[in-house]
Formats: sequence, structure tokens, C-alpha cells
Amino acid sequence: MSNKYEEELLKQQVLEIMNEEEALKGTEKALEYEEEEEREPAPRPVKRPPTKKKKKHKVLKVAGGIALTLLVLLVIILGTKPGRSLIYKTASTFAFNNMNNEELIKDLEEEGGIQHVAGVRQEDYVTNYLIFGIEKIGGARNTDSIMIASINTKDDTLKLTSLLRDSYVDIPGYKSNKLNSAYAKGGAKLLIETVELNYKVRIDGYASVDFESFEKIVDLLGGVTIELGKEEAKYLNTTNYISKKKYRNVKEGVNHLNGNQVMGYVRVRKVKTLGGANNDYGRIVRQQRALKAIFESYTSPKNMLKILPITRECLSYVNTNLSQKQLEKAMAEVIENRMTDLDTFRIPVDGAFDAPKKYNGITYPIVLDWEKNRVELYKFIYGDTEKEALAALKK
Repeated sequence: MSNKYEEELLKQQVLEIMNEEEALKGTEKALEYEEEEEREPAPRPVKRPPTKKKKKHKVLKVAGGIALTLLVLLVIILGTKPGRSLIYKTASTFAFNNMNNEELIKDLEEEGGIQHVAGVRQEDYVTNYLIFGIEKIGGARNTDSIMIASINTKDDTLKLTSLLRDSYVDIPGYKSNKLNSAYAKGGAKLLIETVELNYKVRIDGYASVDFESFEKIVDLLGGVTIELGKEEAKYLNTTNYISKKKYRNVKEGVNHLNGNQVMGYVRVRKVKTLGGANNDYGRIVRQQRALKAIFESYTSPKNMLKILPITRECLSYVNTNLSQKQLEKAMAEVIENRMTDLDTFRIPVDGAFDAPKKYNGITYPIVLDWEKNRVELYKFIYGDTEKEALAALKK
């Protein structure tokens, strides 16, 4: 009995102990929960700076986006006519603002503009510009080189026709004389009228440069490379065509010439050129070679990084009556029609002139057979056949 009683008592004590432990655990959990409630919230994890790899990836992504945007803009500008028109407008405005033109245009407007000669040939697909160099040596104001630059959008060609300065021509309001005397008598206006009257082509504008400016342009480009024949080199070194004696040191073969040397070279006509051309024909060959050398120097890699300041200064030496719209139109026609070659020609043509010692009181003129030369000029500038040229002259 006593054993049973003791057993029951022991069980009761064990249960009480177990209940106390459970109560203690519950109290400890409650205390822990209260402590957690009283604690400050744990700080947010600090973001680590991106690695170099991530930075590089981001830079490349931005650069790629910029490049893609520029490419799209380039395609829009160059790949569409309206886009290219913006380029022509900008470039022509730049050229117009840097050339000597304001006073010339004003003077022409006050005089009623250039009075085009009746009966001259005019076609929508051809624009003709007169280009000439002015010689002011000894107070004279003659045109030493005279050329017609033609843009033909029918056959997509650029053409340059040299007119011999000693050609015997009719000059409006004056006695007949050599072509190079017209400018001295009445400036660009009279020279244009003289060309229109005799050659029967409409001149839409002009550009000119004097000898001093020509030398400056060559020097600005760092000189040009031209090959000289033995006779040419000897003649330039022993005459005053190269006006500064210290530069009379050219040689046979390839030379890198400065402005003063090139100026002497393009004026020579009394010795044969490299290739055998003589007299005024030789001079024209030299002028065309010099222009080509200037163009090559202008577009050479050595001048690419300074092309804008060079262009700005070169343009400042040019006198013209061309408007910004005319310049824009010329640029658009050349580029849109991909005119990359320059065809050259000369009037008079072989077998269609005489060269007497004296003619009507003028010494050593070149007397042209006008019909033959006009036909050949029309064939070259307008792309006529013989029959078409003759028919156009009779209109």
C-alpha cells in the first residue's frame, strides 16, 4: 500500500517538474521576443561599387548607342536628297561669306546687272562660268588667263575651255582688239559681254583672282609639285618670269614649287612645255597643269586637318558675282550627278585660225575662223553633233 502511495507521489512530482520546465521555456521565448521587439531594425546591406567589368560594359553600351545615332543621322543626311541639300546650303553659305562678292554684286545691280548679248546660246542643262586671272604688272589690268567652266547635267560632265588671250575679238563700244584687253576697258562686265558676243554662249557668272593672290594661294597650300622640261627650267632660271631672284633655282624633272615659282611657270610661252606645246598653247597647257597640281595639293593628306582655314583664306582671294543660291545650285549639280572628271578644251582649235604679225593695227593677234570654232565649242560644251551645232548657230 505504502509502495503504491509512494509511486503515485513520485509521478505527481515528475509531472510538476515537467510543467515548470515548459512554463520556463515559454517565459524565455516571451522574453526573447520582447527583446527582439526592442532592438533597432537591422541596417540594409550596403551596395558594393560595380566592378571594372560592369563599368566597361556600360561605357561600351553608351558609345554604341551614340555611334548608332550618328550612323542613322549620317544615313539621313547623305542618303536622302533633303539631307544633302542641307549640306549644299551650309557649304555654299560658307563659301559665299568668305569670298569678295558684296561690292561686286552691288555694283552690277546698280548698273542693271550683266546685260546678256542677244542671240547667245542658252540651255537649261548647261551653266557656264567665266574664270580669269588678272595681271596687274606695271599698272596694267589685263586678263592673262581666261576660261569657261561648264556644268552639263545632260551628259553629267564638268568642262573647262581655255580661250587664248590674244584672240582678236569685237569689244562692245570699242575697236576690235585682243581678248585680254577687254577687262582693262570695262572690268568683268565688259569681259563677259565680249565673250558672249564672240563665242555665242551665255555666261551665268564669273570668278577671278589676281596674280598676287594666286601666289598666296599656292604658298598657303605648302607649294605644288610640277614636272619641268629642260628648256622650261633653264628659261625660268635665266629670265624674270620668276620675279624673285632667290627662287630662280628650279631644275629639270619633278620640282616642288612655291607661289612665286608657279606664277612664273604659268606665264611662260616662249619655250616648249614638257610634251612639246609652244607659244600660247604651251601657256594654256601650263595653266591647266598648275590648276591640277593645286587641286591635288588642296586635297592631299597633309592639308586635310587644316582644310577649313585653308579654304576660308583661299576664298578670300577670289572675286565673284555669284550668289549663294548659284553656288548651292552648282554644288548640288556636281555632286548629285557624280561629276568627278574634268574635260579640257581650247579655242581656237587647230586649223581654224591665222596668226599674222599684224592685223588691223594689232600686232601678233590670233584671228579665228569663227564659224568653225563656234561649232567645235558647241560640240564640246553642249554635246552637239556637227549638224546640231550648225543649226543652233543659225537660230
